[in-house]
Amino acid sequence: RYIGYGGMLMESFVAIMAMVAASVIEPGVYFAMNSPAAIVGGDVVAVAQTVSSWGFAITPEALQAVAKDIGETTVLARAGGAPTLAVGIAQILHSVLPGENTMAFWYHFAILFEALFILTAVDAGTRAGRFMLQDLLGSFVPSLKRTESWPANLIATAGCVALWGYLLYQGVIDPLGGINTLWPLFGISNQMLAGIALMLATVVLIKMKRQRYVWVTLLPACWLLICTTTAGLIKLFDANPAIGFLALARKYNDALAAGQVLAPAKSIEQMQHVVFNAYTNATLTVLFLFVVFSILFYALKVGIAAWGTKERTDKEAPFQAVPDA
Repeated sequence: RYIGYGGMLMESFVAIMAMVAASVIEPGVYFAMNSPAAIVGGDVVAVAQTVSSWGFAITPEALQAVAKDIGETTVLARAGGAPTLAVGIAQILHSVLPGENTMAFWYHFAILFEALFILTAVDAGTRAGRFMLQDLLGSFVPSLKRTESWPANLIATAGCVALWGYLLYQGVIDPLGGINTLWPLFGISNQMLAGIALMLATVVLIKMKRQRYVWVTLLPACWLLICTTTAGLIKLFDANPAIGFLALARKYNDALAAGQVLAPAKSIEQMQHVVFNAYTNATLTVLFLFVVFSILFYALKVGIAAWGTKERTDKEAPFQAVPDA
């Protein structure tokens, strides 16, 4: 409980830190960092003019000064969240502990912190994905289910890494940028996973005859299911190409049919990347929604059946010792 609940609180603190760090950055610098070069330009003069025309006055000298303070050559087109968080944290810590070159130190300290944070999350996600992939493949090839087998472990790990590595690669080659391609999908799936966990916890509480505590998991489960399914449907069917995956694919498909190249794409090949990634995201969103609704259906079915019985119906799988490797 200490680790689980404490870890949840610490993750919430990180989210609060990210919002505070983004808020303390001057808006002109923020938009210069998070806007693609195809929209704002590729040099400080063009970026300063474009961002200033949006109502957030910034000068080329100010952008160069920020880059110099943090020990980088440029801060332009640094979307993704990590540089924004690092610059915000550096500004906060520099104001508390001022000194020569401390901005650059705190910036790179924050970048290192984020890299380790992301690395451990990817490691844990890959490990869990490997277990699930091994369990799935083991239904067809029983030998792959043996977790003490090095070949089985390596096959499942390679498969899991290849899957998320492929998505990462598709984001890198997408002219719209990986942040626009992958982040909505990650946000939806991440909170859908939380909703699934809360549904399972609700069913377990009912089967344990702890109905008086059901509201603790049921209320946040309902909230997450409403939010994530609504977000998923919006990302699928919204008519605005900047929001809907299918609308984006249609927009670029129509342009391809007319022989046009739409910015920020610079070639027909990049246009095809946008279309392919939009359809990939739409397919994965449909898959996520299908999984969530399937689990919701069975959670309601099992939960209602367990509520009607007077005895506990929860059971644990019998203990199985791991054989000596």
